Amino acid sequence: MADERLIGVFDSGVGGIGTLAEMTRLMPHERFLFYGDTAHAPYGTKSRDEVLGYVREIMAHMLARDVKAVAIACNTATSVAAAELRAAYDLPIIGIEPALKPAHEMRHGGSILVLATPMTLRLDKFQRLMGQYGEGAVPLPCPGLMELVEREAFEQAKRYLIEHFSPYDMSRVDAVVLGCTHYVFLRPVLAEILPDTVRVLDGNLGTARQLRRVLESRGMLREAGEGSVTFETSGDPETVLPQMNRLMRRAREIMEYAESNMTK
Repeated sequence: MADERLIGVFDSGVGGIGTLAEMTRLMPHERFLFYGDTAHAPYGTKSRDEVLGYVREIMAHMLARDVKAVAIACNTATSVAAAELRAAYDLPIIGIEPALKPAHEMRHGGSILVLATPMTLRLDKFQRLMGQYGEGAVPLPCPGLMELVEREAFEQAKRYLIEHFSPYDMSRVDAVVLGCTHYVFLRPVLAEILPDTVRVLDGNLGTARQLRRVLESRGMLREAGEGSVTFETSGDPETVLPQMNRLMRRAREIMEYAESNMTK
């Protein structure tokens, strides 16, 4: 018998909807509960203890809903809290991390620009990742960029990115790694301003694949029946829930672009 319970997915805001979209594509029969902690966003500028406190509250909420697994669709929350959550709870907990390994594997002598929140870049988890796959990688902190995505201010985000990339010769850059789930919604913007030779990578597909592998290995995968997504937020539901539905549609469009980009 398949496990019919919900899968919990959470993020500091709405960015993790891009991760959720990949999960619904790979696991179309599953029932997902997405929680966006928009009242406390952004996590990337908070202290480690603050983020841990928010994540513990979200986990209590998820457990009250009897979820069968939890996916952390936030790079900062994964770096801060994933190990602690796995030690504390007896259920699958899947995190996300910047796609530095695949970027390293496709690098051919150029640089890799890693866009992320300041906290993600400071934490030990990212530093270990850099130690393994960081040859040619340039961490590029992006304070304020996540907030632009939360506001769907994509033209302003475009100007922000042009300014951030201005010190670099993009003809010598092999890849840009999106180290915050919010940044996935900037793929169309990045396609406008980056040369065709620069690959743009994120951790969404790898996270979705890992979740599916874990559920399958434990006999917990739901392989029949209609899938569903329920959105919840710590913020104003009248404002945030319509935004979440808009971004879910946008995420599915962006996935199609990302898949075609990966085959170039």
